[in-house]
Amino acid sequence: MYAITGVTGHVGGAAAHELLAKGEPVRAVVRDAARGEAWIRAGAEISVADFDDRAKLAEAFRGCRAAFVLLPTDPAAAEPDADHRRMADSIAGAVLDSGVPRVVMLSSIGAELAEGHGPIRWLHHMENRLRETGVLLTAVRSCHFQEKVETVLGAALGAGVYPVFGDSADVPTPMIATRDIGRVVAEALVAAGPAGEVIDLDGHRYTERQVAEELAAVLGRPLAVVTVPRPDWARTMAEAGVPPQLAEELAGLYDAEQRGILQPRGDRLVTGTTEIGETLRHVVKTAP
Repeated sequence: MYAITGVTGHVGGAAAHELLAKGEPVRAVVRDAARGEAWIRAGAEISVADFDDRAKLAEAFRGCRAAFVLLPTDPAAAEPDADHRRMADSIAGAVLDSGVPRVVMLSSIGAELAEGHGPIRWLHHMENRLRETGVLLTAVRSCHFQEKVETVLGAALGAGVYPVFGDSADVPTPMIATRDIGRVVAEALVAAGPAGEVIDLDGHRYTERQVAEELAAVLGRPLAVVTVPRPDWARTMAEAGVPPQLAEELAGLYDAEQRGILQPRGDRLVTGTTEIGETLRHVVKTAP
């Protein structure tokens, strides 16, 4: 049995589908039982647990051969740093209490660094907390999700604008589709290696201008690419509805990218194969 958290999201859902397609037993961990009904129909069993509930999460992991965990970003967190570290501690505590022998964690490029990159420091904290439990840990450190375009889709549809939080819209950046991440996660879960590892995820390289052009083609309308000046990053995000403290954290992440400190430094590198156009068509088709 494989326990999958975040199963209603992109990566967890992709990993669960991969496992089920291979005939592997899946326990879908959801926070709301109603959201697990589709997974029951797909052949999984469900367990209801919140990331902050160590006891119930441990129960969800107990008896499983391996578990997939991630640290969701909580936009409503009153104290983002303390709240996300506390959630990471709860997840690691549940892993310890459950006795699950193997864990695959969704992390990020740059998570080997303790500071200087906004919210990635919470993933650094979680990786280390999981290692302290003695579990066999595979940390999957991803580059940019291709699906990150979802965060600017409203601006594209409403104002015909594609905002870029960077000094230039013409810097090639690796981007990977979450379906490719899910495939790597599923493979890591069923692996029987004697040691944990860090897997860095790479992808096709696109500039933000290229992504905007691809998105414009899918939408059938022109998009104006607008670079947001660095001093305005946090304010612009806050004006778009991002809580101010979280906006400051994200601005720190964008700054780290501009400084080039987020580099793959894991044990091996896996490259995604999905092209951005395929992902954008899916994002637009499934947008609410």
